[in-house]
Amino acid sequence: MDCCWGAKDPEMRAYHDVWGTPVHDDPTLFEFLVLEGFQAGLSWSTILHKKPAFEAAFAGFVPERVAAFGDADVQRLLGDPGIVRNRLKILAAVNNARCFLDVQRELGSFDRYLWGFVDGTPVVHHLATWSDMPVTTPLSDRISKDLARRGFKFVGSTIVYSYLQAMGVVDDHLEGCDRKAKG
Repeated sequence: MDCCWGAKDPEMRAYHDVWGTPVHDDPTLFEFLVLEGFQAGLSWSTILHKKPAFEAAFAGFVPERVAAFGDADVQRLLGDPGIVRNRLKILAAVNNARCFLDVQRELGSFDRYLWGFVDGTPVVHHLATWSDMPVTTPLSDRISKDLARRGFKFVGSTIVYSYLQAMGVVDDHLEGCDRKAKG
């Protein structure tokens, strides 16, 4: 049994099988921070199918490289049909790369920052159906506010909650799903 999403799409199915697995490496944490920001208002499937184009457009999601993007890079991205061409989201990704690097300098890693909110232990919810799943929680509210205080953009509580689910800080696989953490 699984959570039922992605059953018809091989890419979504493969994503389901890693979704909620704890991630502790900064490169992946940055990659998904960018992708979740672009997903706002769109389906995750749209972003997932465009992921290779995003990776190419955003310098392999290397935050130091993205942080150095200037006006010419923004114009290049606005003309890239392989990605979501939204000026505010593009500018947010560049800004967030700079903020991400600030967090790394301050705390040694973004991993330490993010996982510090849960003392390094994933939050496991016990959900029977998709209708039981929240779109925000006090945890996502708290992290969203802290990210915004640090200058990050496109980090509202709903986006942050999706990010927490993707990075395994929160396990929202439904009860009975073979990917559900025990706990």
